Amino acid sequence: MVSTPSSIVKSPLVIKWEKLPDDLPLEEEPVENEGQPLLAGALRESLELVGFIQPEMLISSNFGLCATVNDTIAIKAPDWLYVADVQKYEVIRDRRSYTPTLEGATPTVVMEFLSHSDGGEYSVKRTFPLGKWFFYEQILHVPVYVIFEPVTGVLEVYYLQGDRYELAQPNAEGHFWIEAMKLYLGVWQGSKEQRDGYWLRWWDELGNILPWAVELVAQERQIAEQERLRAEQANERAEKLANYLRSQGINPDELP
Repeated sequence: MVSTPSSIVKSPLVIKWEKLPDDLPLEEEPVENEGQPLLAGALRESLELVGFIQPEMLISSNFGLCATVNDTIAIKAPDWLYVADVQKYEVIRDRRSYTPTLEGATPTVVMEFLSHSDGGEYSVKRTFPLGKWFFYEQILHVPVYVIFEPVTGVLEVYYLQGDRYELAQPNAEGHFWIEAMKLYLGVWQGSKEQRDGYWLRWWDELGNILPWAVELVAQERQIAEQERLRAEQANERAEKLANYLRSQGINPDELP
């Protein structure tokens, strides 16, 4: 009998978490547009400013995640990733890549920013080169997979349910709860670093947006300006009172 696609039994994958050779070249796909690094940097910046980032965490962009699948090294470089706990190097050096289990925890969140490519973010290809979706879902078992379209602002968040990603639904504000980070992720429209468009941003449990540095500076300037205006108004009121007392024959400088 000829096998149909539904009756074909797929051979199991042999997955290992092995140290990469020190001289292994890590090929990196070129960044396809100038907006991708800005999007990734903005996500990290707000986390850093509120003190979220701890020494044991790994937060990076366009950074190689590695696994050995059927004796072949597989590497994918998501546009943004978060790992809650990684092992420290005994000697301080830059991390070239990250192999889960061997070097620490499984990534909690990986993000891909859609671009004008072949749509590899949705690829479930299980033969080499492995599809990104397949790699994150079936090899690494990343709990949260985010796909963001920067041009249209469409945000898709997938939660790993069992061994499959399921599309999550946002709350009333359009934000998605990331349980492991105790933060919401959502889309914000505006300007930053001369880029005008859609951005990914974080909100805390109470719905407060995590600010960028430029916003904190603007807030401080606004507070300083309000304090200046209050001081001017207080001085004006004091001067008016002093003038009134003088009109009544009272020297305000001689008051006890």
